[in-house]
Amino acid sequence: MSAGMSRRSLLAAAAALATAAGPLSAATARAAARTPKVLVIGLDGALLGRIKDADAPNLDALMASGLTSLSPLYADPLAPTLSGPGWSTVITGVWPDKHLVKDNAFTGHAFARYPDFLTRIETARPALSTYAVASWAPVTTTIFSPKVDTRVSTPSAEYDTGTTARAVAELRDGNRDAVFVHLDNIDHAGHSHGAAGGQYLTAIHDADAQVGLIVAAVRARPAYASEDWLIMITTDHGHTDAGGHGGASAAERQTFLIAAGGGITPGSVRQDIKMPDVAVSALAHLGIPVEPSWGLDGRPLQQPSPDAFDALRPQLGTRVDETGTGTSVIGFTHAPPTGWTVDNSAMGTGGVTEWRGWTFTTDEFWTASERSQGRENNIRARNVFAVADGDEWVDKSYSGTFDSTLVTPAWRVTGGSSAVLRYTTYYRQEAPQKGEVLVSYDGGAPVAVKTYTGDVASRAESISLQVPAGATTAQIRFRYTGGNNWYWTVDAVSLTAT
Repeated sequence: MSAGMSRRSLLAAAAALATAAGPLSAATARAAARTPKVLVIGLDGALLGRIKDADAPNLDALMASGLTSLSPLYADPLAPTLSGPGWSTVITGVWPDKHLVKDNAFTGHAFARYPDFLTRIETARPALSTYAVASWAPVTTTIFSPKVDTRVSTPSAEYDTGTTARAVAELRDGNRDAVFVHLDNIDHAGHSHGAAGGQYLTAIHDADAQVGLIVAAVRARPAYASEDWLIMITTDHGHTDAGGHGGASAAERQTFLIAAGGGITPGSVRQDIKMPDVAVSALAHLGIPVEPSWGLDGRPLQQPSPDAFDALRPQLGTRVDETGTGTSVIGFTHAPPTGWTVDNSAMGTGGVTEWRGWTFTTDEFWTASERSQGRENNIRARNVFAVADGDEWVDKSYSGTFDSTLVTPAWRVTGGSSAVLRYTTYYRQEAPQKGEVLVSYDGGAPVAVKTYTGDVASRAESISLQVPAGATTAQIRFRYTGGNNWYWTVDAVSLTAT
């Protein structure tokens, strides 16, 4: 900064320039002039559907003023749907295969490698003030590290009432930059009475009132007009109607995010958000760059990056032959995105219609076809993804073998240069099944660049390609062959120059 020029002067000059440039730039400059702050509230064991059923005016108002997104969890053998793995995923920004929390004992956790988001804030910008308060003590004694400025485990006798009072006092009277609040009683009601009953709705109503007090404390701050608060409400798992969680049912796997402030479009609904996005979105809002070396699984909700498959959601249909999925669940199509094709010329006949060849589907549709066979652990796919599922295809009379190829558009490349093929994948193997990734240049013969013949847990793949001299286009093929075997998922496919 030049001598004699204050930060305020710089901001005023930037705003003046932006006003001259146009309304969008002016809005950006005004947002930049406000101090970013983050509030995350965790409602343990809350179901979004029951929140909508309950008398919950404060949560309803946040949904109306911001975004709402459902998000599915994993299941065993990756991790059960318990609070330990759930809150660890929300708070660290990575899935259980990285933070390694499998239960509520936290044995063998990897928080030193994948610390909580408040610790990352303290490491990147120690001048920022961080605060965490929780009704369930392990959140503040185990997941959040001592590097956080203040961690409070509310005495059990005070429970959510004490947690709320402490959060209100800090937000109203203090000057924290990032705050995490954990409320527990919805989960308690779920265990004691089940998620289908009136007691669960009452617990949601009470938690909603506490959320209202916390949000009101933010808005009552003397400096609120000069602050830019991103408020996120989330949960760690769902509940069965009868009560309890830990299993692979849709209700137990259900989580959600309600987010308001931070420039979010009011009343928006998203299908691409996942639990690790909470931590990364908090970092992004505070202007803390996420380093690739951190290995985080989340991405900022402020920066959506839908792929070609996501555009198919409006044309997804209900079941045809599949008996496991409910009749009203919308979630599959065989029609590929524009520019893509599916080659079923070698595909067998008959079988279950939904799974004949590569299918474009969603978690809620695909996992319901047969639970507890690992489909729930397709964690790195988002929204709509592609799946080849020989196991489900053969559940109706068929002939021949499963042999289907998903083909990308012909993407532009530069001859003699290098490119990187990226996609997320999840592959479960049973011989003689095989998955092949092939590339062809300028319509030439496809050449295999990756072959799957063993189990591959959900992960992001990155394959370096050397483009032949003179080539102008490259086309990628994903070929799955097998029969009564397992499955292969692919999502977020891209080819970029290096």
